[in-house]
Amino acid sequence: MKQQPDTFEAFTAISMDEGFDEVLVREWAPDLVIDTHTHPFDVSAWVVRGEFKLTVGDKVIKLQAGDPFRLGRDIAHAEHYGSEGATVWVARANA
Repeated sequence: MKQQPDTFEAFTAISMDEGFDEVLVREWAPDLVIDTHTHPFDVSAWVVRGEFKLTVGDKVIKLQAGDPFRLGRDIAHAEHYGSEGATVWVARANA
């Protein structure tokens, strides 16, 4: 996906076509910090509101509304959400 879909329904359709099998909207609280962890699934996502920092190893990626990101399964990462929190459309590939 190169351009953010206009709707969650469009994001869902594109994600399913790409092989993701679960799609959801995640709402994150302001100033929330989630320490280093992993997920047992691949992620493709779009930030649709707010901003946060995604830390993978020594690399800190600043993401804001309109930014896409992908993260492979079992990749250790941490999340630090901004002062307004964030809304993220998330597609997961569980298999």
